[in-house]
Amino acid sequence: MPAEVPFTAAPCPGTRTDPDQLRISGGQYLGAAPLGSNRDSLKCPISPGQSRTALYRERLFSLFRGMWLQTDIQLKSRNRGFHIITSEVQRVLNQLQDHGPLNAGLCHLFIHHTSASLSINENADPDVRGDLERHFSVLAPENAPHYEHTLEGPDDMPAHIKTVLIGSDLTIPLRKGKLVLGTWQGIYLCEHRNHGGARTVTITLNGE
Repeated sequence: MPAEVPFTAAPCPGTRTDPDQLRISGGQYLGAAPLGSNRDSLKCPISPGQSRTALYRERLFSLFRGMWLQTDIQLKSRNRGFHIITSEVQRVLNQLQDHGPLNAGLCHLFIHHTSASLSINENADPDVRGDLERHFSVLAPENAPHYEHTLEGPDDMPAHIKTVLIGSDLTIPLRKGKLVLGTWQGIYLCEHRNHGGARTVTITLNGE
């Protein structure tokens, strides 16, 4: 059997007392025990045959397990360009949290396509989205003479390049069930094809 990794209860900077912060051997930070949690639950009688390390690990991870929620959404077909989808995402988050909002956590978005991407940017002036589309069309033009991947139309290879430049996923903080975005920030679906069709995005929530 592999050797057990010993736990050391060492306070980290800014903590009060052990075991507010816990590290495993090698210094991997596990985090602070949740406020209001019963830290005495880490001090339990050891069952016959159960090592103190195994018991401590079990109790520790029960505190940090949190909640995981996941679903796929279908975004309607849109024209080529940059589109704000913040309200659509938040609506799905509300449905996922129908048993009560997560007090604090993270929302991860992942798009299932190589010709569309996700980003966060200006949510007020639509000229920003128009300028972005025009600029990316200069960065990755259609019919460039060095393209070899041309069988799917002149807008396809530029779409792949734009997706590489912008990215396929986002991670956004959650607070009291709501996305924590700046006043002028919105979530963008960046559609890079002239007729891309519906787009699938996986939404994953983690928190407590």
